[in-house]
Amino acid sequence: MSLLPSLPLAFFLPLLTALLVFLVGMRRAPWLPLLGALATVLVVADIAISVALDGPQRHHLGGWEPPLGVELYADGLAALMVLLTALVGLAVTLYAGPYLRGKGHSGEHFWPLWLIQWATLNGIFLSADLFNLYVMLELLTLTATPLAAMAADRSALGAALRYLLLALLGSLAYLLGVALLYGSTGSLHLHEVGELLQADAAAAVAAALITAGLFAKAAIFPLHIWLMPAHSNAPAPASAALSALVAKAAVYLLLRLWLWVFPVLLTAPMGWLIGGLGATAVLYGALQALRQNRLKPLIAYSTIAQLGYLLLLLPLVVVPAAATYAWHGVAYQALVHGLAKAAAFLAAGNVIYCLGNDRLEGLRGLTPYLSISLLALGLAFAALMGMPPTGGFLAKWLILTGALGSGQWVWAIVLILGSLLAGAYAFRVLSVAHASPPYGWIEIYPPRPVPLVMQLTPLMLALLAVVMGISAVPVLNLLDQGAPEVLP
Repeated sequence: MSLLPSLPLAFFLPLLTALLVFLVGMRRAPWLPLLGALATVLVVADIAISVALDGPQRHHLGGWEPPLGVELYADGLAALMVLLTALVGLAVTLYAGPYLRGKGHSGEHFWPLWLIQWATLNGIFLSADLFNLYVMLELLTLTATPLAAMAADRSALGAALRYLLLALLGSLAYLLGVALLYGSTGSLHLHEVGELLQADAAAAVAAALITAGLFAKAAIFPLHIWLMPAHSNAPAPASAALSALVAKAAVYLLLRLWLWVFPVLLTAPMGWLIGGLGATAVLYGALQALRQNRLKPLIAYSTIAQLGYLLLLLPLVVVPAAATYAWHGVAYQALVHGLAKAAAFLAAGNVIYCLGNDRLEGLRGLTPYLSISLLALGLAFAALMGMPPTGGFLAKWLILTGALGSGQWVWAIVLILGSLLAGAYAFRVLSVAHASPPYGWIEIYPPRPVPLVMQLTPLMLALLAVVMGISAVPVLNLLDQGAPEVLP
């Protein structure tokens, strides 16, 4: 048992750091964001260790127990998600300092927004109260929108407004669903609602509203139209957080609600419906990525595809032969994708920092000047396409084992096609980067040197995505702490 109140600290530490940065200013204390990030990483590590040793952890804010109070709850999945957020958050914090200075920005607006977003992400992963989750989702939207618009040009502002509109509509649908659940059960506690809910019309409408709202927030097909422009126009550190964490937080909440709140509604046809949308997202996102001529839009469309894999959990988990494999594989896919996609966006940010643009044709001859960043990009792509020995291979192997073992061949076909398409757009990028440059290119457009910390940061994340394919037992054991009851 931890001696620290780690669950509330995981939320309040980055929030307090954001307040201090706002009051003191980055010019007086440029070390404050990194100090807050390191403290948050230590607190999150304590949460993961406590869950691994003692099982799920609970904390009642203010000492008030549900239904009057708000409970923070960390099982294995929540502990791993806040740990992923801490690793990506630390990387973004390290990267953003030299990146913003190189772009001529002081970061006075970036840092408070980013730190509040970090706190909000931890709040989503740890909250067990449906209304508190609504508040966290709104805060997430209100921080992600200005971060996406920080480039302040026409395309960035348009993309941010599109995201804001769809996210607010998603929040409204979610809130209406929560109101129906409260009217049916008289509770807002995530686990109590799951125990009291009956498979009636009110529950079905609530599930439909909440699912649609979270689809909009997560940019799941067919409500994906905001993701590519928002992620590709945002500054590199913001793009990394938006893709690796913000969109995934909504998918995390969607899966948690279906497994803990709506299991009475999770029939095979419903699982196939949501899984079918996920499969469509996998193929659509990969095909669109293959058509792009710029690096950041390519990576953004890849996010649509990679998030689609997570929805395959629902059609597989209803079949006992596939449930455990699907649970482990999808959770592992979420973790690996977070590390690899953050690495890919940060590496793409280095390309833009070096060249001033991210056109694929402009990558010719760049390898000698950005060898570390392109290595990180290659490793990230390897994890996303599921090449051994990366964590992406293990995640897809587990999902594939569950699909084949339960006779659901269609999901196996989607996995294989998605991986092949990911390989196609990855090799398209890397082949151009390793090609010979046009004659005289170096003299006319000399590449801008990239600070070493900006090159090492995506490499460290990409290496973690590779290491996850070598040692998986601790993560899988942690996942079993507080696993949903629908598992056999």
